[in-house]
Amino acid sequence: MKVGFIGLGNLGKTIAKRLIDKGVELIVWNRTKEKALDLGVPLVDKPKDLLNFVDRVFVILFDSQASEEVIFGKDGLAEGQIEGKTIIDMTTNHYAYSTLAYEELKKLKAYYLDAPVLGSVIPAQKGELTILVGGDREKFEENVALFEKFCKNILYVGKAGDATKLKLINNMVLGGFMQVLSEAIGIGELLGFSRELLIEVLEKGAGKSYILEVKKKKLLERDFSPHFSVNLIHKDLHYAEDMIKEIGSFTLSLQNVKNAYALAKYLGMGEEDFSVLVELYKRLTTQNP
Repeated sequence: MKVGFIGLGNLGKTIAKRLIDKGVELIVWNRTKEKALDLGVPLVDKPKDLLNFVDRVFVILFDSQASEEVIFGKDGLAEGQIEGKTIIDMTTNHYAYSTLAYEELKKLKAYYLDAPVLGSVIPAQKGELTILVGGDREKFEENVALFEKFCKNILYVGKAGDATKLKLINNMVLGGFMQVLSEAIGIGELLGFSRELLIEVLEKGAGKSYILEVKKKKLLERDFSPHFSVNLIHKDLHYAEDMIKEIGSFTLSLQNVKNAYALAKYLGMGEEDFSVLVELYKRLTTQNP
């Protein structure tokens, strides 16, 4: 099976490697070609060129602006042989864009699957991501075998746009967990406790969670090379705020959580893993208690 692939960021490249390891023939377009060279797969010059060779294309990019550019922009997929083809967009998008992309591709007699994933680099390496899929059920079912190569859980959730809304809800919790864990560890260190002891206590107490489990090594080794960056979680929480405003509701915590990541961005941490938030407290506290 030949499949197109666009987007070789930290998570995208990990998924691409997993697909290759599982016997999928990839053809790739990436804005920075150098990032694709070690994959050993064919490259094309423009996104639309992929559709000369494949019937489906994975897209996983930073945000909806980037997705829109590669799908609908100059030399984008929509300018290629798009009729009858399927675009599987794993970008964490703005909920309104996902619905619009589905409708616009439908006009071109093409298909759009709104398909964000839950999880980051480590579960992707193990084939343990969760994928949420919205769009035409027939096209979802056609691609289940492909999803199984890098996902442990595959959930069809209904129409395009719904998968993105669910991903944003998930990331509200993800961002909140990381923020409160970082705050607890940071304050604990200012009180004189070691990070090792603090994490051990949290693991055995109220902090026990999937996010602490997968970020423990980074926190202990102070290795903040990005698996999921501060910039990405900040963007996702901004999209979540828009979603909540759209339904006329409110949240008591989201703004504060988002502001913590905004502060990390301001301090130059935007490209680091979002677990770097733990370092804010010592950096911003001028006097220990």
